[in-house]
Formats: sequence, C-alpha cells, structure tokens
Amino acid sequence: MLYRDTVESEVLVHKPWFVASTFAVVLAVFLMFDMTGTSFGELMRPVIGDPLQSGLYGRFAIAFVIAVMFCVNIVLIGFASMKVQIVTVWIELLILSLSFFHSFNLSLPFILENLPYMITQGVVTTLYISAVSLFFASIVAIIAAVAKLSSNGFAYAVASFYTSFFRGLPLLMQIYLIYLGLPQMGIVLNAIPSGILALSLCVGAYMTEIFRAGIQSIDRGQWEASRSMGFGFGLTIRRIILPQALPVIIPPMGNTFISMLKDSSLVSVLGVWELTFLARTIGQPTFHHMEMLITASLIYWVMSACLEVAQSRLERHLGRSKVR
Repeated sequence: MLYRDTVESEVLVHKPWFVASTFAVVLAVFLMFDMTGTSFGELMRPVIGDPLQSGLYGRFAIAFVIAVMFCVNIVLIGFASMKVQIVTVWIELLILSLSFFHSFNLSLPFILENLPYMITQGVVTTLYISAVSLFFASIVAIIAAVAKLSSNGFAYAVASFYTSFFRGLPLLMQIYLIYLGLPQMGIVLNAIPSGILALSLCVGAYMTEIFRAGIQSIDRGQWEASRSMGFGFGLTIRRIILPQALPVIIPPMGNTFISMLKDSSLVSVLGVWELTFLARTIGQPTFHHMEMLITASLIYWVMSACLEVAQSRLERHLGRSKVR
C-alpha cells in the first residue's frame, strides 16, 4: 500500500492537469501580492490610461515567469529519488526564508557580535529550564496517569481535577499565579524555580493523558500474567508495562518537549535570562529588535530540528526492537 501511494505521488507531478492547476494557483497568488509590493486592492483598481505605463503588464510578466519556474521546478524534482527531493526542497525553502529575512536590511555584524552570548547564556538557560521541567513533568504525569487508571475514587478525582485545572489555564497565567501567589502563602521562590514549577505542572497535565493512553494500549493480559507471577504493581509498571508502552508514548512526548522548549520563552516575563529575554534586552537599547528576534527564532528552530532528529532516531530504534 505504501509503495503504491509513493508511485502515484511521483507520477502525479507529471500529470498535465496537476501542472496546469499549480501554474494557475501560483500565478494568481503572485498577481495578488506581486514582487513590487503592490497590494491586492491597488492591483484590482481600474487601470486609467496606458496599461504599460501603469505597470500592470510588468507585474503580470513577473508573476507569469515565477509561475513557470515554479512548475518546471516541481516537474524536474519529480524525476529524482525521494531523498534527493527532500534535500532539494529543504534547500530551496531555506534560501527563500533567508531571502525574506535579508529583505529586512539586518545588521549582520551586530548579530555576529551578540550571537555567542545568546548561545552561551540564552540557549543554555533555555535548555536547562526545559530539561528540568520535562523531568519533573514526567514524574507528575506517570503518577497522575496511574491514578486516573486506578479504581480508587479519591485518586481518580485528584488526578482528573489536576489535569482539568492546569490544562484549562493559560501557561502565562500559571506562571504569574505561582510567582506572585505563592509568596502570599509564605512560600517565596525565585524566578527560575517558579518557571520550572509552572512548566512542570502545566506540561505534566498534558503528558498525563499521553502516559494514560500508552498504558491503556497494553493488553490487560500483561497485567494478569504479571500478577500470576507474583509481581507487585510498581514492578509491573516499571518492568513490563512502560517498556512496551514507550513506542506509543515517545512520539507525542517528543512533540510535547519541543512545545515546552518554545513555551519556556514565557518565563522571560519573570526576568529569567533565557533566549527570548536576551533577544529583547540586547535589541532594545540599540533598536536592533528584528536582528535579535530573528536570531532567537532561528536558534529555536535549530534546537527544535535537533530534537526532531533525535526523536525520529529513537522511534526507529524502538520500532526495530519491537519487531525483533
């Protein structure tokens, strides 16, 4: 089935109707927002006088050439192998993204001057907060997931209230409540512990459902077999259930960690020197806001891409061990 879908997708880009439809769509898009910066409203305004002087023909010619190049690019890429197609499209999209950023007239020397400090201070702090929060969130999630699967009404009620409450409040609100609310009870936490606590509780509520779904994916016969062998509940979870549930848990858990990596930027409201806070602090005095924000965005993207690669390799490793 997979091979047939792959063959059909490769042949699709060589269909005349597909190429014609793609050409029409690209042409329409670039006519609406052409490269000269004319808005859609100005483009649809009636032409007075000679169309050549109005620039309408020039905009149409630019859009036509771009549409032709786009369709030729798709057709040529369709003849290559799957890996070559992926690499080629990634390179093309990366060049387009960098060209988009280059149009902002960024100060490259300013970026290179502050990049080492953003990495040594901002990236390290961001990774530290995310990793510690993930560790505590996993512990909370496992406990809450087991409680929601138990027949104890009290444990289920506490776990369900926890997941409902922390999934129902915005993360920024939780950060403020913990940082400003706990001192009212005599519990004073610094900015970084407050941010880690808020991230752990919020992400732990989402991960609870991930662990619960992973545990429920294991057949009940595994539980019965472990009980017949005299295994306790904790030993059954640790040695039998969780190892088998990992292939189900890892994909959404990796996605949650990537999301947490970006959500850690909210801790900047507490003055934590993580990546987003440094981008604002460095760019504000010299009015180089875009330089620092774009640099921070690219750093976030690189970190997320590295996590995606690690996640995919871990999934393949678990998949091979499962097949064996």
